[in-house]
Amino acid sequence: MKLDSFSVTATLTLATMGVISFPQAAASQLTPQGWGAVGVEDSDVSYSLGVRWFDFGVELGGREDGATGVDVLKFVSFPLLSPYVGVGLYSDAEDDVAISGGLQVRPPGNVFVGVGYHSVRGVNGQLGIKF
Repeated sequence: MKLDSFSVTATLTLATMGVISFPQAAASQLTPQGWGAVGVEDSDVSYSLGVRWFDFGVELGGREDGATGVDVLKFVSFPLLSPYVGVGLYSDAEDDVAISGGLQVRPPGNVFVGVGYHSVRGVNGQLGIKF
């Protein structure tokens, strides 16, 4: 049985479309990515450390007045930008439940930056490392 060039081209095209349609997790998603953040809320310095794995994250943070807590984050991954939203529980704060959101810019390489707003910790800047 002879294959003509149309059959070969059609087979290769279908195989390529199948590979593109079912992507695998990238190595960067399999390795956790960590960051630190510093910010300000009502003239109190705030701080946090976070880690992201796949499109979820956990962030531990606080303010210099003693408010401390933990947040759970959900990221939306685009090639360069990753917006996120989160909810957290904090002690010694006006509100026990905190909400947050922000944007991380993840260029090629091992370093990324971000900016965010947190209802307890205020506006913050982030610096992270991709392992």
